[in-house]
Amino acid sequence: MKVGELMEDCVFCKISKKEATATVVYEDSRSLAFLDIRPINIGHTLVIPKKHVENIFEISEDELSYLSKIVKKMSHAILETFNSDGIKIAQSNGKAAGQVVPHLHIHVIPFFKNKPAVEEREFERVERKNEERHE
Repeated sequence: MKVGELMEDCVFCKISKKEATATVVYEDSRSLAFLDIRPINIGHTLVIPKKHVENIFEISEDELSYLSKIVKKMSHAILETFNSDGIKIAQSNGKAAGQVVPHLHIHVIPFFKNKPAVEEREFERVERKNEERHE
C-alpha cells in the first residue's frame, strides 16, 4: 500500500468512505471531523486526513499544515458550541505512544472549569480500552 491510499480494513478510512457510521461534524475534500465514540468529555472530536496516513511521520508538511487549520477551526467551534473553558489537542504516533487506530488522528477535547479535569492517566486508560476493542 502506498501512503495516501485508503486501506480496506482501516476504520477511519471506512468512515471517510461512508462505509462505517460516525457523527460527522465537519467535512471537506481533504479532511473529516467526527465525534469520538469514547469521549473524554462531551464534544470530544477527532480530526483526520481523508487519505490514509498512519502517523505524523507519513503525512506531508502541506497536509499536516492543512489539517492544523481544520483542528483550529474545530477548536473554535467546540469552544463556542459547548461553552468550554479550554481545549486539549492530543495526537499519538505508534502503539508505544498509545495510538490505537493506525490512521493519523488528532483529538480535540473540550474541558470545563466546573468538571474535574480528566487525568492524563485516564486518557491513556481510555485509549487502551479502545485498543482492546479494535484488536
